[in-house]
Amino acid sequence: MIELTLTSLSSWRDYYEMCKPRVVMLLVLTSVVGMLLAVPGLVPLDLLLAANLGIALVSASGAVVNHLIDRKIDVVMKRTHNRPLPQGRVDTRQAALFAIAIGMLGMIILLLWVNPLCAWLTLASFVGYAFIYTAYLKHATPQNIVIGGLSGAMPPLLGWSAVTGTVEADALILVLIVFSWTPPHFWALAIHRKEDYAKSGVPMLPVTHGERVTKIHIVVYTAILFAVSLLPTVSGMSGMLYLTAALVLGIMFLRWSIKLLVNPGPKTAIETFRFSIYYLAWLFAALVVDHYLF
Repeated sequence: MIELTLTSLSSWRDYYEMCKPRVVMLLVLTSVVGMLLAVPGLVPLDLLLAANLGIALVSASGAVVNHLIDRKIDVVMKRTHNRPLPQGRVDTRQAALFAIAIGMLGMIILLLWVNPLCAWLTLASFVGYAFIYTAYLKHATPQNIVIGGLSGAMPPLLGWSAVTGTVEADALILVLIVFSWTPPHFWALAIHRKEDYAKSGVPMLPVTHGERVTKIHIVVYTAILFAVSLLPTVSGMSGMLYLTAALVLGIMFLRWSIKLLVNPGPKTAIETFRFSIYYLAWLFAALVVDHYLF
């Protein structure tokens, strides 16, 4: 009985891990922000819960498909070799059925309790990440994360469309912020994991063009992100509180990226990666506070 319980618990954890919960939580955070900024008042609680549950389930389905497609290269990478599929704790059929089940459940929730536009945009984001990026772009070009980053940048628009049933300019600005944030965020991690990517054969920029070229790209994209992050104030979507936060956070991110280029330590790449996560969370939090208090 004890052995059965432990096996069941391990299985539950394996399926949970394949959903990439931390990534999905960040996506849901940006989706919630999109919903809150779409209307002057509060979003109805039932819509908030239904939309983000549906988006989370479809996103988690994409993460499982990512595990399925990448299972052979995951074996040779230190960061991923202990994942459930490479270790045989979950077989490919079980993973595929799980991905289909949670993906379909997410789509049903979005179609029945949110609206068709949000549902189809979420499906497009799933296809872009799970198949266009993971199955093709990731292995085709060192600019994979730039081109494929649009799928990961979609959640603010998904949240916005869940509330309004429309695609509007301010929602696209939020998408552009996340899209511009993705390359410096991911390339910092790629530098830290350069040897892993070299073993896997994935043509990440640090492997194909070297660390210095990648670091220059990080500085350039961080500068682009800095400029893009000011657009909510230019468009009238936010005010001085957000502008102040965007300026402070942007300068901090630029300092990290320049340090990575000019005077890096052994942990600067991973520290830059970690700061980038806090950057996005704080920036979007500032958008919400500015929206409701000013």
